[in-house]
Amino acid sequence: MFQSLSDRLSQTLKSITGQAKLTEDNIKDTLREVRRALLEADVALPVVKAFIDRVRERAVGQEVSKSLSPGQQFVKIVQQELEAIMGEANEGLVLKGSPAVILMAGLQGAGKTTTVAKLARYLREREKKKVLVVSADVYRPAAIDQLETLAREVEVDFFPSDSSQQPVAIAEAAMKHARIQFHDVVLVDTAGRLHVDADMMDEIAALHRSVNPDETLFVVDAMTGQDAANTAKAFHEALPLTGVVLTKADGDARGGAALSVRHITGKPIKFMGMGEKVDALEPFHPDRIASRILGMGDMLSLIEEAERSVDKTKAEQLAKKVQKGSGFDLEDFRDQLQQLKNMGGMGSLMSKLPGMGQLAEVAQSQASEKELGKLEAMINSMTPKERRNPDLINGSRKRRICMGSGTQVPDLNRLLKQHKQMAKMMKKAGKKGGMQKMMRGMSGMMGGGGPGGMGGPGGMGGPGGMGGMGGPGGGRFPRR
Repeated sequence: MFQSLSDRLSQTLKSITGQAKLTEDNIKDTLREVRRALLEADVALPVVKAFIDRVRERAVGQEVSKSLSPGQQFVKIVQQELEAIMGEANEGLVLKGSPAVILMAGLQGAGKTTTVAKLARYLREREKKKVLVVSADVYRPAAIDQLETLAREVEVDFFPSDSSQQPVAIAEAAMKHARIQFHDVVLVDTAGRLHVDADMMDEIAALHRSVNPDETLFVVDAMTGQDAANTAKAFHEALPLTGVVLTKADGDARGGAALSVRHITGKPIKFMGMGEKVDALEPFHPDRIASRILGMGDMLSLIEEAERSVDKTKAEQLAKKVQKGSGFDLEDFRDQLQQLKNMGGMGSLMSKLPGMGQLAEVAQSQASEKELGKLEAMINSMTPKERRNPDLINGSRKRRICMGSGTQVPDLNRLLKQHKQMAKMMKKAGKKGGMQKMMRGMSGMMGGGGPGGMGGPGGMGGPGGMGGMGGPGGGRFPRR
């Protein structure tokens, strides 16, 4: 998300960062480019106008002229105003009822039912809530079955309903059941339409009056750009919305919806969906998103993701193993690949690292994710003895492993070379002062943007895939 906007703004602001003095002229030129970048990202015109006016007002004032580094101060102002447009800080769910009720509204195809499942999983896992989901969508074929299947997948309770029932009757029966079973939260999925119409609005308004929800969330497709903000406004006029969930944000390279919704509706974006999987829902943090847009990364989200995804027991075992000087074998390597997949893959990881915006797009590509699967398949095709001692793998064993994993011998040779390189690094890390040496080794292996580095033909940024994990051309490392 925000890839094109991030690239444009980073380039534009780079030209002003080093300026010792800001003048009307260089501010005017920069703001013109910023305005163009925002409009190309499909940000609504009133939002662009308000943003540019606010930045200009602050940039020509005392705030910048008294600063020791005016260029950097200007970038800081842009970041702060981006945050202000999107809502300053994350606004969580306010769940006071017993049970608390969340009503989900939105157009057909926006991803409401999937979002209900994602939110149910989020509340169960992170908020430790007992959750009940119910579908009041009696019009769409198989909507109720879809929610039942998803409820099983995310391990929450499902309240059965039928297309012959009335939506209000379904919701009231679910509420009664939730009170008896002591559920903390009831999530109500409602019917969508292809466009905003009076009948739909009357029905959902009646449903809202009946269940009196703690939260009424509008689910909107981020890829519809500023139309998302306009649709949200239409819904808000019919329903007292408390927040917005942006779906399919991973497929939107522009980010216009995220920058427009809050300003136009006055309602906060509370979550954004970052993929099809049921765990791909993130709380929306305007400060972190602004940092990502300006190419400054999002380390806080990365740390939180690592805390949730990384198997701490395995991490401690590996740390002890490395400290003792024991070898880093292919089973350890496979564990690291699995942890990487749990964190959303290489693209997700790199999009949150400062200065990695363009490389993240390459790493997010299907080819890179496929390479991770290929590596894991090769390791799984080995015997436990071969994984613990890769030196045993001779020509005939290589052929057997490749037949079992559907790969070629050159792929396996690259994997073994990559593992050997990592094992060497781990050995350095286990010695006194080894962490610094290991980081130097990694910068040599990954840096420079030349051949075999992250930006070169054999590295992360080129056709070879992921710096040695990749396909043709990958696997080249500096001599030691």
